[in-house]
Order: sequence, then structure tokens, then C-alpha cells
Amino acid sequence: MLGFFKKHTLKLGGLEIFKYIGPGFLVAIGFIDPGNWASNMAAGSKFGYSLLWMITLGTVMLIILQHNAAHLGIATGLCISEAVTKYFKKWIGIGLMATAMIANISTALAEILGAAIGLNMLLNLPLIPGSIFVTIVVLVMVLSNSYKRLERWMIGFVALIGISFLYELTISDISWNPALIGWIKPTIPMGSIPILMSVLGAVVMPHNLFLHSEIIQSRQWNIAAETVKNRLLKYEYIDTIFAMILGWAINSAMIIVAASVFYSSGIEVTELSQAQETLKPLLGSLAANVFGLSLLAAGIASSVTAALAGGSIFSGIFQESFNVKDIHSKTGIAITLIGGLIAIFFISNPFQGLIWSQIFLSFQLPWTVIALLLLTSSKKVMGRHVNSVSSNIVNWSIAAIVIFLNIALLADQLL
Repeated sequence: MLGFFKKHTLKLGGLEIFKYIGPGFLVAIGFIDPGNWASNMAAGSKFGYSLLWMITLGTVMLIILQHNAAHLGIATGLCISEAVTKYFKKWIGIGLMATAMIANISTALAEILGAAIGLNMLLNLPLIPGSIFVTIVVLVMVLSNSYKRLERWMIGFVALIGISFLYELTISDISWNPALIGWIKPTIPMGSIPILMSVLGAVVMPHNLFLHSEIIQSRQWNIAAETVKNRLLKYEYIDTIFAMILGWAINSAMIIVAASVFYSSGIEVTELSQAQETLKPLLGSLAANVFGLSLLAAGIASSVTAALAGGSIFSGIFQESFNVKDIHSKTGIAITLIGGLIAIFFISNPFQGLIWSQIFLSFQLPWTVIALLLLTSSKKVMGRHVNSVSSNIVNWSIAAIVIFLNIALLADQLL
């Protein structure tokens, strides 16, 4: 492996960049999942275009944070979980990883439930049997596929969903002036804090930070020559930016289309199946089937990423890299998927369950962000690749925004 990097030190240019495209897209599928669909549909149908700014802000934060996660993997060869276990006090590391696993279960809940809702729309299969079926399918996929095969599949899926929603923008009756204002002007309408935080939790997801660092470190780019490593960091940034901007466009399109279809008619979405109405101008009577199929695919795809993240988090507690054949990675996968499945048994309102699963992610997010930034700001951990002063100012500003928004949510719920 080391010989490969030395040999290719001067050849990483031009089309070579495409060899390093993929991790960002595997992560991107995590924020184009059923939880996002529910949060975006609720935001657009209830508040129109006014919450689009959170998609913009969340995506900017996501690009920077995901780059930090990948930066850690490239520079150290450790994922976040391994690095936390190695460099933090034991009780802090275990506590942080415990909250990360709980958040990951919440993620899996949304993904599995969303796929089950898709099955219900397609086959009229009840949610519990559908959830069990989805869990089994995802377990088989995770235990039998490599990262490379998953990356190619995810890239194709993201492209398909993206094209569908972006095309709808061309045929929907959209008020573009309010939309453009909504993208850049922060407003918090009365009663919007929970939905606002669900949108944030659906975009900047803790498990995606863990997953990105795991995928990067699994490629062992940390053993490359320094000149190659520096270039890899630039290529990774391009991969991350491109994938996250695509995610921004798709999430924005969901809110915009929901606003044009529902908000303009005074209809608030309270069930995910209502969202099939957004496809009727494009597909007519086929809308329900296409929406159900898309929801099923999105749920399965994002359940895979949640399972991979769970395996990475749990194995990192034992200072091990993710390895699907290892008992610790398998345990993390099982805890994530089975925990999410069990939680579904106690949900009475599936749509609200999806919304609140994303809100819970926003509560855990500050802890993961702080841990990540402490690691990438440490010269002991990162060596010559430690974050610069200017990077730290930006990074910790993001952490402060996340913490402030969580405090606002807590105050909104208590007062």
C-alpha cells in the first residue's frame, strides 16, 4: 500500500480525482432519508419557504464538519470513535459513544420506519411486519457488501432521487422571490422551533460524521507520503463539497415543492403518504407507487449507512476499525438495527416519530461536534495537519450555533 502511494506521488492529477470520489456520496444518502423527507415536508407545508435558510446553514456547517471528520481519518488513520477512545479519558469516551449509539438507533428508527411506510404504500403491508422485513434486508446487505459496491449504489440512488425532485421544480408553480429570500434570510416563525431543529438534525447527523471518518480511514490514506496526503485532503474536500451541495439542492427542492403544493393551499402535512401529492403533476396516478418505491429505496439505503456507522462507533470503543467479520462491528450493527426496530413497536404516530427522531439527533449533535473539533484542533492527535487558527475560529463558531439552537429548542419545549 505504501509503495502505491510513493509510486503515484506525482500522478494524482486530472482525472485521477475520480478515484477518490465516493465517500461523500455514501454519507450524502444519510441526509436524503425518510427523516429528511418528513422534516422537509412538515417545514414546507406549515411554514412555506421561511425555513429554507436552515437547509443552507445546515449544509455549510455539514461541509465543514464532514471535512473535519475526513481530515481526521486521512491524517491519523483513526475514525472518530477510535480517536475518542484513544485520546479522551475512558469515562468521557464511553459516555460519548453511548450517546452516539443511542442517536444512531434513533437514526435507524427513522430509516426503517420510512422504508416500512413505503412498503405500506406499495403493498398495503402493516408497518410492524414491514419494519421487520426491512431490517432483515438491511442486515443481509451490510453483511455481504463492500464499501466500494455500496458507494457506487449510493451514488446512483442519490442521482435518481435528485433528478426527480429537481425536475419537479421546473413543473411546479413556485414563488421564486420568497424562496430566494428564504434561503438566505433567517426567520423563526411562531411555533417553528421543533420543525427547525428537526431539519437541522436531519441535515447535520451525528452518525454521518462517524461514518465519514470511518470510510476515509478504511482506505489507509494516512500512510501515504506527505505530498500525496496533502493532495488527498484537497480531493476529499471536493468530494465532500460536491456531494453536500447536491444534498442541499435535493432537500431544498423538497421544501420548495411542499410549500408550492401544500402551504399555498393551506394544507399541513401530517402523514408522509400525503407527500405523494407532490409527484402527481409529474406522474399522475402513478405518483403513489413511485413515491412509495422512492421512500422504500431511501429507507433501505440510509439504513445501510446507519448500520455501518453503528458498527464503526461500537468497534471504535475497542480501538478497532470497522470490519464486518469482527464481532464488535457485528454487535454495533445489530444494536443499531434491532434497537431501531424495537423502538418502532412503541410509536403510535409514524410521522411524528420521524420528526422527533431527527430532533433527538440535534440534541446529541453538539457532543459529537465538540469531540471532533477537540481532536482536529489537537497537535498531539493531528501532528502537522492540525487545524489552523482560522479554521478553528470557523469550526468553534459552528459548534456555538449548534449549542445555541439546542438551548432554544429546550427553552421552547419547557416554557
